[in-house]
This record gives sequence, C-alpha cells and structure tokens, in this order.
Amino acid sequence: MQAKAVGIYQGAAIDAESGFQDVTIEVPKPTGRDILVAVQAVSVNPIDTKQRQAQPAVTTPRVLGFDAVGKVLAVGEAVTSVMTDDIVYYAGAVDRPGSDAEYQLVDERLVALAPQNWSVTDAAGVPLTALTAWEALFEKLGWVPEKDANSGHSVLIVNGAGGVGSIAIQLAKWAGLTVITTTGRPETTTWVKQLGADMVLDYHQDLAAQLQAQGVAMVDSAVLLHSTDLYLPKIAPLMRPLSTIVAVVTNAKPLPMALLKAKSLNFAWEFMFTKANYQVPEMATQGMILARVAALADAGVLVATTKQVVTGINAATLTAAHRTVETGQMLGKIVLTAPFNG
Repeated sequence: MQAKAVGIYQGAAIDAESGFQDVTIEVPKPTGRDILVAVQAVSVNPIDTKQRQAQPAVTTPRVLGFDAVGKVLAVGEAVTSVMTDDIVYYAGAVDRPGSDAEYQLVDERLVALAPQNWSVTDAAGVPLTALTAWEALFEKLGWVPEKDANSGHSVLIVNGAGGVGSIAIQLAKWAGLTVITTTGRPETTTWVKQLGADMVLDYHQDLAAQLQAQGVAMVDSAVLLHSTDLYLPKIAPLMRPLSTIVAVVTNAKPLPMALLKAKSLNFAWEFMFTKANYQVPEMATQGMILARVAALADAGVLVATTKQVVTGINAATLTAAHRTVETGQMLGKIVLTAPFNG
C-alpha cells in the first residue's frame, strides 16, 4: 500500500530546486510497541528547518515532521497504552520517518490522547514545544510540576513569544513561578502578557538595567530559547548564586563557561529528542508529560499557541511554512492540515 508524503533527497536552502517534493512511500506495518497513525495535522518547528538543511544526499526520500495529531489505525503486538481509533498527539523521534506523510509509525511511549476540548490544529501545535518547556522547567530546573507549588521563585525565559516560550510561560505561571521574559516588538509583548508573563524586558535594551528598574536584583532560574552564544554572557550576571540556566539552542562557538564559576551556576542542555534517540528508560515520560499537558488544556489552564493554519500538506505549503519559521520571528506556531499532496 502506498501513502502520500513530502520528502527531500538532499539538504538545501529553502528556495532551492532540490527542496521538498511530493512523493509516495510504502505504508509501514506496526510491530512491537509501534502504532500506525493516520496523520491529520502537523506543525513546523525550527528543528524541521535544521534537519532539512543538514540532510545528506539520499536515494530514498527523507520524510521530516515531528509534531502531529492523528488517528490510530493499527498497533503492534506489545502496545498497551492506546487503541485503534484513538486520536493521539506527539512529537515523535528525530531518527525515524516523520509526520509529513499520510501514515506514520510512532512508539506508543511518545504519544498521548490529544486534548479533547481543543481542535486538531490547536493540538498539533503543542507536542514538541510542550515537551521542551516541561523538561526544561521541571526536569532540568527542578521546579515542581504542580499548581502554585513554586510561589516566591522566578524564571527568566528568553524569547517568550516563540513556540516553546509561548507554552513555557503558561506552564511556569501554572506552577506558581514569577515569569520574566524578553520580546522586541509590540505584538510579541502583547502576546506574552496575554499568556501571563509578569514582567517583559525589551531585548534591544540592557536587561540588567530593566530588571533593576523594576526592583529585581537576581532571578532564580533561566531558560534560553534564542542565541545561546549571545545570551549566556548577558544572563549569567543576573542569576542567583547556585541557580541553573537551561539552553535549548545549540551554540555556534565555545561558550564562556568560566562566567558561571563564581556563583557556582549550573548549566544544562534541553533536547527533547534525547530520550527517544537513546531509548532510555525515561522515554515513557514523554507520553506521560503529554497526557498532563492535555489535561491542563482540557481544564482551560493552557491556551493554544497555534497562530497560523494552512490547509494542505504538500511541497509548496511546507516550503512556505519552513520559510516563515526560518525568519526567527514566529509568533506562536504554524500548523498544516490534511489533505496530503492536494
């Protein structure tokens, strides 16, 4: 059986002729802990663009796509957590064929039932960003993932208006943290305030001076969601001694780690694909996290971060979506819905 998909044969700039192509692939059969999902909607993240750019030449098309919502069509013999006809959402794994295809195999440990009170397009914009934000806040920074459990403490989120920042602000507020974030445009400032940010700093101006002007001497934790090379030297002086900085974006040059020593600051990387890449025992926590996020969404604690919806998943629409994400100026998330190659 053949399925429609969008693939690439070699990494290239977004407007290169060797970019996305509408292709057909064989529909895989689920075995073990895999489930077969009929994909209904996908979203595009910065990692999609980086994976596309870095793809070496191949003869079989590489299918990208990580975030997805879809219907379970079949399950492997070892699957216990989902059933056929369930509507699930997930971010998948970076080393397997992705969600830019009509049908996709996903490990059951990486999925959860999608929020029931959200549309498919709202749910599709959440998995990767929610997993990244949750792991950064509650695994790497060590804050307690319960309502108001961390009152009296603060987190500085660099780039709060993007996909991860938009959900991280909400999760941090739910957990009781005072949320400080950075923006650079009026529309992004309005957006993060709507999400619950307590203090918004203009990243064009001196961050320390802005904090001091609002009576904040130091912050208790920080999440860097943009330009780690640029922000680590700026954020380190703002940190409380013995606190932690989490970075998501890969550095381009060696980082000045000596800046962290005097205050005994901790530094951690957050990469949500690590658990699946290495098949660690903690891999199943991703499905658990998504289940908790869905419960918060259905309870009205979280609002959707999807800001743009495109009908049709094909070479042209994915090219346009990647081009938008590559600007680095995204507000929330962009989602594409079936049909494929239409």
